Amino acid sequence: MSGETSDLEGQMRARLEAAAAGLQRDGVTTAGIEVADADDVDAHERAVAAASDALGGVDVAVLAVGQLGAQAGLDADPAEAAEIMRVNFLGAGSLLLHCLRRLRVQDRGTLVVLSSVAGERVRASNAVYGAAKAGLDGLAQGLADATAGTGVRVLVVRPGFVMTRMTAGLKPTPMSCTPEEVAGATVQALAGRAHTIWVPGRLRYVFAVLRHLPRSVFRRLPL
Repeated sequence: MSGETSDLEGQMRARLEAAAAGLQRDGVTTAGIEVADADDVDAHERAVAAASDALGGVDVAVLAVGQLGAQAGLDADPAEAAEIMRVNFLGAGSLLLHCLRRLRVQDRGTLVVLSSVAGERVRASNAVYGAAKAGLDGLAQGLADATAGTGVRVLVVRPGFVMTRMTAGLKPTPMSCTPEEVAGATVQALAGRAHTIWVPGRLRYVFAVLRHLPRSVFRRLPL
């Protein structure tokens, strides 16, 4: 293992330990940690199984994998573009599959998949990231249909611009939201029967229009 990879895993563990401590302060009795790199697909099955076994089963699993980059699109560094696609689709998709397989074995549970409006209609200004998110969203939707009628549920969450560490330094777009707003909308949706939600909710109507715009018109929009 390279020194760079070790440093990254150490940073991940430190942040997870801080989050676990916060949960325990809030009254959560068990807050375990299992470190897994989204880019290390060979480790995903073991990590998911270990987490599930430690908890004695899972009621709700949240897949929140995202890496922003390659904003220059065609002119982006090829290695960076490949990494963005690999992490956001291949890595996230691999974790999605292993989580759903685990839920299917126990015949119950909900998998929450953090997608993005970027994948609803891929924009020229964000083509690499948007295409990767489109792939993840499509996989989640297809597997949601495959598990329909069982005890397993897939909830796809499509937020717009979320003000997090990942988007720090970028200019917020109209209808931006906070992590707390995404979490609140997700918790509310878990109590219902929705399979896909948008945060904020009015983005659903915005993209209903954008999705059906003629390509010649869509290309001219400042998106």
